Amino acid sequence: MHRLALTMLTALACAAPLACQRKTENVLLVTLDGLRWQDVFGGADNRMINKEDGGVKDPRLLRRDFYRGAPEVRRALLMPFLWGVIAEQGQIFGDPSNNARAVVTNPHKFSYPGYSELLTGIADPAIDSNNKFPNPNTTVLEFLHRRPGFAGRVAAFSGWDVHEYIVNEERSGIFCEVAWEPATIATSRQRLRELNRAASLLPRYWDEWFCFDAVTFARTKEYLLAEQPRVLYLALGETDEWAHARRYDLYLQMARRGDEMVRDLWETMQGLEQYRDKTTLVLTVDHGRGRGPRDWTDHNAKVEGAEEVWMAVMGPDTPPLGVRADVAATQAMIASTVAAALGEDLRAAVPQAAGPLPGALR
Repeated sequence: MHRLALTMLTALACAAPLACQRKTENVLLVTLDGLRWQDVFGGADNRMINKEDGGVKDPRLLRRDFYRGAPEVRRALLMPFLWGVIAEQGQIFGDPSNNARAVVTNPHKFSYPGYSELLTGIADPAIDSNNKFPNPNTTVLEFLHRRPGFAGRVAAFSGWDVHEYIVNEERSGIFCEVAWEPATIATSRQRLRELNRAASLLPRYWDEWFCFDAVTFARTKEYLLAEQPRVLYLALGETDEWAHARRYDLYLQMARRGDEMVRDLWETMQGLEQYRDKTTLVLTVDHGRGRGPRDWTDHNAKVEGAEEVWMAVMGPDTPPLGVRADVAATQAMIASTVAAALGEDLRAAVPQAAGPLPGALR
């Protein structure tokens, strides 16, 4: 009778959301604002390595650093962690040459609608600007924050000050720091002073609404070490800013720097007991960009190709399938993928949300 009762209790426990089937206990979600799939899958585009279309200061130097060999070589030069680690151990979606196009489902093809879609799982037609208004929809971050074991262990960091409205910091209670706000948490008071002092010495290139990715990354890593959250969201944005400025050289540099930052966070997490072999990484973008030398800088409802995106997943519950073929994906699938990796069902709370990325999780 005792053995039967134990068996029944185990069956009942595993009938709950996917918790009994998942090794993942933590998620690292990173977005690289407006990084084109063309550059991710093909490496640097020679059509923009010039002063006219790319605004490149030194085309010879840029070619030396980013443009040599076949596309597979160039993409590894651009994002060595993505192609040397994630592609080997996880999955990458969004390569049209493999019949695996990934798209946004909102019609606007710019940031607030895109971030809201990937974080909530739905494309809300009421979100049609980048204005600072609280998101009326529940993000996967807020959903998880309300689940047992996650309260106070979900955090978001962004270089863009609108993100605190996208995640609805006031309603959700999620720890969120954005733009040039002073860092408030570090491993020591001395380290906190150093972080804020370093930030104060940098120019306000984009005024107060956006700060350099290095600042956002530094405070994110410090928070990770000090608080060890279960769900950590980092939104990096310089790729988008330099693209709008028609600086293809700086855009490529920040794509590589973003890849380095993701590697640093991942390796830091793998060095900590809480995260080692128990963390899933989700990497994606909020929108695409134009396809050609003239419109690669732009994205909006009128820019053809700006709806095309990409995403990558790696973790203990993700089969190592590499670049996915013959599979369609949408940006809205990111939210449910994050929840499902942790054994949670977002659609139980938000029925209209898209399901997880197909095959991304066992």
